[in-house]
Amino acid sequence: MRNPHDVLIKPLVSEKSISLMEQNKYPFIVDKNANKVEIKHAVQELFKVTVLNVTTMTVKGKMKRMGRYIGKRPDRKKAIVTLKPGDKIEVFEGL
Repeated sequence: MRNPHDVLIKPLVSEKSISLMEQNKYPFIVDKNANKVEIKHAVQELFKVTVLNVTTMTVKGKMKRMGRYIGKRPDRKKAIVTLKPGDKIEVFEGL
């Protein structure tokens, strides 16, 4: 198993993610090569909670222009982690 800090990059904070927290689901941006088992073990080890389900999705980067130059934002992988009822992740509690 990989180091949990290498699997989870950062929590994802947006309006939609705050509404997901009411359903006990927490979104993270994770390493592109991480699988669901590694994500589950990383969240359980770092936050001392019980994970019921992990949903992952790969988001393709958009094409962007800076004047006449064209670039591309990097691809990223998101994971939505469903926790056992009663468990909370304290990182998100101040939002």
